[in-house]
Amino acid sequence: MATQAYDDRDGVIWQDGTLVPWREAKLHVLSHGLHYASAVFEGERAYGGTIFKLTEHSERLVASGRMLGFEIPWSVDAINRACEEVCRANGIEDGYIRPIAWRGSEMMGVSAQKSRIHLAIAAWRWGSYFDEQAFAKGIRMKTSTWRRPPPECAPVHAKATGLYMICTLSKHAMEAQGYHDALMLDWRGHVAEATGANIFLLMRDGRLHTPTPDCFLDGITRRTVIGLARNRGIEVIERAIRLEELAGATEVFLTGTAAEVTPVGEIDDYRFVPGELTRTLMQDYRAATGQTVSKAAATAA
Repeated sequence: MATQAYDDRDGVIWQDGTLVPWREAKLHVLSHGLHYASAVFEGERAYGGTIFKLTEHSERLVASGRMLGFEIPWSVDAINRACEEVCRANGIEDGYIRPIAWRGSEMMGVSAQKSRIHLAIAAWRWGSYFDEQAFAKGIRMKTSTWRRPPPECAPVHAKATGLYMICTLSKHAMEAQGYHDALMLDWRGHVAEATGANIFLLMRDGRLHTPTPDCFLDGITRRTVIGLARNRGIEVIERAIRLEELAGATEVFLTGTAAEVTPVGEIDDYRFVPGELTRTLMQDYRAATGQTVSKAAATAA
């Protein structure tokens, strides 16, 4: 991943309808979104000049804002055009796009009904979320002590910034122990997701199992991969999955815009080997997004 600071780059960022120089795209320190997490965002990827599932991402951004009680003052079509504009302006053919909407600084306090809603969209070149060796062998994960909250406690189906606080805590804790990522359980102790990706298990019954997204994000990549699997005649079962059921999984992988399709080699004391199904779905996903299959992905075993 890039090491250059994100506030010190060349290029432009789309902010409230205008392309502004990258280093000048700022918000006030008393913005409500910074203090109270009244912000929603998206993570998107462009492949060969086309943003994958762009409209679905823009629709989810608008829906997430509504779940937090605000209306983004741009339509889905306008957000689509802005995402494409900022990619063109920065010469991004293959990269990552980050739209974010937040409450501004007009009011400071828990209530901010009259605060202006801002929207910014940045785009930059970005490679794989994990390195090629991780793709070949599978990433290492460990179960976090933090859990996803129940749907009665948070707008769990919004891609809201505040919901990622425990993900950052979890990922930092696991990285400090030498792992790539953390496995998040839900409030019941069932398998939920990784810190920024959904999870799938190929069980010994030959079917693909994935947790029901009742308290976490039903990812766009998740839905895409379910469709790819079913196109190949693979049965996909969405259900509650207990942690101990990892013992019966033969292959495990993650899905997400950043992670794409990433094999998992280890979770706690459970071990997995990236196999035929994982490789197939990696290749199918890369084909769907117009990518070429890397040597590591093609030969992972």
